Amino acid sequence: MRRHFEFTPEKVCAQLITFDIEDGKIYDIHFFGGCPGNTAAIAKLLEGADAKKTAEILRGNPCGRRPTSCADQLAISIEEALAS
Repeated sequence: MRRHFEFTPEKVCAQLITFDIEDGKIYDIHFFGGCPGNTAAIAKLLEGADAKKTAEILRGNPCGRRPTSCADQLAISIEEALAS
C-alpha cells in the first residue's frame, strides 16, 4: 500500500517536501522551493530507490555554510515517515 507524506523542512529554501513510500521504496518526490535544478535531479535519481538507504546516503549533507540542505531535510523526512 502506497502512503503519502508531507514534510515542512527547516533552515533551507524549500518550503515543502512531499513523497510516497510503497514497499520500502520512495516515489513521487517533490520539492516546493529550493534550487529547482538540484531538487528536480534529486527527485529523478531517487525515484524507486530504497527509502532507508536513501536516508542513510543523504543524511548530514550541508548546503554552503548551512548545517543542513534540501537533501538532508529529505533524509530527515524519510526517517520520520519510516518511523510512523
